[in-house]
Amino acid sequence: MINVEFNINDDGQVTSFKMEGHAHFDEHGKDIVCAGASAVVFGSVNAILNMTEANPSINMEEETGYFEFKLEEPDDAKLQLLLESMIISLKTIEEEYGEHIRLLFK
Repeated sequence: MINVEFNINDDGQVTSFKMEGHAHFDEHGKDIVCAGASAVVFGSVNAILNMTEANPSINMEEETGYFEFKLEEPDDAKLQLLLESMIISLKTIEEEYGEHIRLLFK
């Protein structure tokens, strides 16, 4: 199962998230849940890096399916909009493939 955990501050802003695990929906290379979640996360992070002044801390371990994204300054409105868009896209995947991906909010 892919678990995506979001940390939300008292102002409702995403301050960090981590994604870990494997969907096991299908064999490696054919797993549409893993591919979809990865595309959403990496596309969103690329947009954040190219469209905002954010300088996040990123840690990734490909073998374990671990990806961590942390912000020191989460106050940028465009940054938060991109993160909210990512969450909506991941929720859409979760609605269809909930046995393989789960979103958690803290």
